[in-house]
Amino acid sequence: KLQAAGQVFVRPEVGTVPLWFTFGGGTSVEFGTRTRPTVTILSSARDELSTQRSLLCLANRGFPSDWTLSWTVDGSSRTGASSPGVMDKDGLYSWSSSLSSEEWSSAKEVTCQASHSSESPVTAALGTADCPE
Repeated sequence: KLQAAGQVFVRPEVGTVPLWFTFGGGTSVEFGTRTRPTVTILSSARDELSTQRSLLCLANRGFPSDWTLSWTVDGSSRTGASSPGVMDKDGLYSWSSSLSSEEWSSAKEVTCQASHSSESPVTAALGTADCPE
């Protein structure tokens, strides 16, 4: 696991190795096997210093790098704080997005969706009754 600025990135396990090339000026071209990430929603525990809890959406082991994460709270779109994709040594990517408790605390269901223009979305749902107190 990697941890940076309060966000957690789960590193993918070793799998198929896609190829990617970087040309002058930082232009990169990715070649590899399209891989749908797994999507999971985690709820932070309430701590003694804060009554705020956030939700964290993790999308792991996807390819190519331009999957995006979005949130839906009781059917309405919400904007979370998202990270850029982090590439592991096997060439697969992981992403994360967090949603503050103000956005979801009174909701019944929250979903996080990983989307890519050439793939059907991958979605995880969480009933807020499932969130620990």
